[in-house]
Amino acid sequence: MTQLDVRPRAGDTVSGVVDGDVRGKGLGKGSVGLVGSAVIGISTVAPVYCLTSTLGSTAGEVGMQMPAIFLAGFLPMLLVAFAYRELNKAMPDCGTSFTWTVKAFGPRIGWMCGWGLVIATIIVLSNLAGVATSYFWLLAGEITNNASIAALDDNKLVHIATCLTLIAVATAISYRGMTATKGVQYALVGLQLVVLAIFIAMAFQKASAGTFDTGLDFSWSWMNPFAVESMAAFTAGLSLSIFMYWGWDACLATNEETTGSTKTPGRASLIAMVVLVGSYLATGVAAQMAVGSGGEGLGLANEETSGNVFAALAGPVMGPVLGILLFVAVLASAAASLQTTFIPVARTVLAMSTYEALPASYAKVHPRFKTPGRATVMAGVATGAFYTVMTLVSENVLTDTIFALGLMICFYYSLTAFACVWYFRGELRRSARDLFFKGVFPLLGGVLLAAVFFKTLYDAWDPAYGSGSTLPGLDVGNVFVIGVGLLALGLVIMFVTERRSPAFFRGEVLTKSTPSLVVED
Repeated sequence: MTQLDVRPRAGDTVSGVVDGDVRGKGLGKGSVGLVGSAVIGISTVAPVYCLTSTLGSTAGEVGMQMPAIFLAGFLPMLLVAFAYRELNKAMPDCGTSFTWTVKAFGPRIGWMCGWGLVIATIIVLSNLAGVATSYFWLLAGEITNNASIAALDDNKLVHIATCLTLIAVATAISYRGMTATKGVQYALVGLQLVVLAIFIAMAFQKASAGTFDTGLDFSWSWMNPFAVESMAAFTAGLSLSIFMYWGWDACLATNEETTGSTKTPGRASLIAMVVLVGSYLATGVAAQMAVGSGGEGLGLANEETSGNVFAALAGPVMGPVLGILLFVAVLASAAASLQTTFIPVARTVLAMSTYEALPASYAKVHPRFKTPGRATVMAGVATGAFYTVMTLVSENVLTDTIFALGLMICFYYSLTAFACVWYFRGELRRSARDLFFKGVFPLLGGVLLAAVFFKTLYDAWDPAYGSGSTLPGLDVGNVFVIGVGLLALGLVIMFVTERRSPAFFRGEVLTKSTPSLVVED
């Protein structure tokens, strides 16, 4: 199928203004509204998947202060969300962090910021696919009441084949455009939020009845982040909490396809953030009251179940019949996020290619579906390859990538927040609103995330951090190696790209005054 090349060429006119100052790249304009944009943001975060993956790990790090850590992780995300909103108002571009940091700090810092977003998304996609695969076979075993079917997930070849199939399906849906994406997401997001609400209600009921010996009475002290025993534990818990909020910026990646491109994405991201923090707090408090945060029995920090809390709690809390719904919700959450997470990476790659920061072949939009087809397929192939290699190398490497992901998230979110302050530095004295929403709040959010980034790097140097150290002759943690290694790989690719696309890196293609470009048909 042919695709539309939307890269600017010599002699092309810059026109086609839509929604104020926004200029498209051939994407499907006006295909997403406020509700659809918020749903995409929530779906990309995948609240049920995040909860089952990190609820136990967070409790293991910070104990009963888990709800406080959820709030602490929400704060920098909210502050950075203000930066995204203000930048989107001024420069609605599907390249988001990449485009904005280039305009603020120049091509090299902007390119690395875009790389951080792309590689973080590939990591998340691979883990989402893995969780969806595991729950697919677990659910199949529950429905058929056949343990041998559930055990198929332990067969690496079957697991990898199923995982690659799910990635291919998600890639195909994303390839077909925002209309197909939006329809699937309404059903999947609605399902997981309803089931999560049922779990919360039943957990509170079990807590009030004192069903489990490990249950706890509610205490407001749970909301005190300063009660965490050590700074290392606080930082580790905060890193996990930040991971749980990651993905809301998918609302912004669809800005060129959203009605009211300058305002709607920002509003949708704030709606998504409120829904997420409410869901996490309610679930964390309910689960902690029902089974406690200890390491024994059904306690959330039990090492045997902490990596997949809902698999352990589904039956005891919801019963054998409704418990299956929780398995369905986790599968729906992972599948929904797997599909929508293609949105930001594909559109970032499209923007980078459009502005000559990546090979020109990725600056192509499908003429019928109005999606960055080649960039979407590339993301799917990269995800499949990454997951296959990591699974064959070591099970622990996949766990360590979650911790390394926190580094990537803090890296590009903090750069985006600082870009907001620097880009609008001349406007900060115009009003109190400009001072706080374009300056103080983004700066504080950026500083907080940068602090988490460097503290995590420091802690990850310890060979005992994460799953430990497996590289012979190198007494350093795997998380440090993966995180720094991926950033170093980005630098290498950037230098290679600079030799092939010198104009972008000389600052001749994308500057502060450059509008988002579109080529007339």
